Amino acid sequence: MKNENVEISIVMPCLNEEETLGICIEKAQSTLKSLGIQGEVIVADNGSTDNSVVITERLGARVVHQSIRGYGAAYLAGFASAKGQYIIMGDSDDTYDFTDLERFITPLQNGYDFVIGNRFKGTILPGAMPWARRYIGNPILSGMLRILFGTYISDSHCGMRSFTADAYKRMGLQTTGMEFASEMVIKAVQTNLKILEIPIIYHPRGGESKLNAVRDAWRHIRFMLKYKLINQTKHDKQSTTPTDS
Repeated sequence: MKNENVEISIVMPCLNEEETLGICIEKAQSTLKSLGIQGEVIVADNGSTDNSVVITERLGARVVHQSIRGYGAAYLAGFASAKGQYIIMGDSDDTYDFTDLERFITPLQNGYDFVIGNRFKGTILPGAMPWARRYIGNPILSGMLRILFGTYISDSHCGMRSFTADAYKRMGLQTTGMEFASEMVIKAVQTNLKILEIPIIYHPRGGESKLNAVRDAWRHIRFMLKYKLINQTKHDKQSTTPTDS
């Protein structure tokens, strides 16, 4: 990634988010300006058929097109084009507050590699998260990550995160679907990144949700089990390989 005097790259995935995208871009741009930080806003468009691209261009943000569908695919395209020393990610549905950037930037400037929000230790506003996701889905998936991979992040599926450009390279992210969120947490821990979890406010989304609770939960679970099996197999082979005496 080339810096080109850009300190912060803010990346938002987008699929038909015309109702809220402009709000998110303007919040991010105004916050960067108020902080006196040289930054950029990148919208990773995943094939929008509404006015999302037009809104992005009108507001002076940068559009990166990703034809491969998926949450992870959109982010991979956005991150690959980011010029900043630090990267902040967050959904473009206005669930995350892009006026709250400073708390995601300062820890990176002070030596942390990775910052992730925690909605459960912060505030989940009424209507922001369905009961099943709040009390069943998220706790189960976060619990599986802790058991299988020794992670210690309690809200491992919070979508607002920041990390250094170097940390992004070290993680080597690859998945294209919603399981991207789990992959990032696993690899952040496995590569020994210095991680900070901070409480945030989680807002009700605007526009139509793209989540499919059962399908997306299964993608997370399948990825975790497959990744664990592959890594365990590698470990077993290494431990049984004879060494030269």
